[in-house]
Amino acid sequence: MDRLYSPWRMEYLSGPRPEPGSCFLCDAVASHDDAASLVVHRAERAIVVMNRYPYNSGHVMVVPVRHVGDLELLEPEERAAIMELSAATVAAIKAEMHPEAFNVGMNLGRPAGAGAPDHLHAHVVPRWVGDTNFMPILAGTLVLPEALEVTREKLSRRFAEQAAGR
Repeated sequence: MDRLYSPWRMEYLSGPRPEPGSCFLCDAVASHDDAASLVVHRAERAIVVMNRYPYNSGHVMVVPVRHVGDLELLEPEERAAIMELSAATVAAIKAEMHPEAFNVGMNLGRPAGAGAPDHLHAHVVPRWVGDTNFMPILAGTLVLPEALEVTREKLSRRFAEQAAGR
């Protein structure tokens, strides 16, 4: 029998649960350690952070700096910042990971699938033909070919290069 090990999963399963009322996205915004908080890039009104439980390699979230859960409550500048940063994120992932397509979107509210319904965010998920195979369906296991920290470092470096005009 073949075995597939995902040791990071036990940390999640046995680790401490968030305090009621805490917000992991606000924690990432406030963090001064981008590597530890998996922040890829910071802009004035939004950040890009790796999804700790991704659908695919390179799955990131574009998060407004301000804690807000309703799209209509965002200031126009915040909405524009999220869209601009989503576009820059797509460009960075294209240049670094060469996906064939993307899913970009928001889950607004818990019934819509939002894991953090009080702090909205846009998901940017790179896609490749055949990336949805039998493993998640039959085995409930997602196979990621690269550690989140490695992907974060690559994308962070790519954002820096884009900012420098390279």
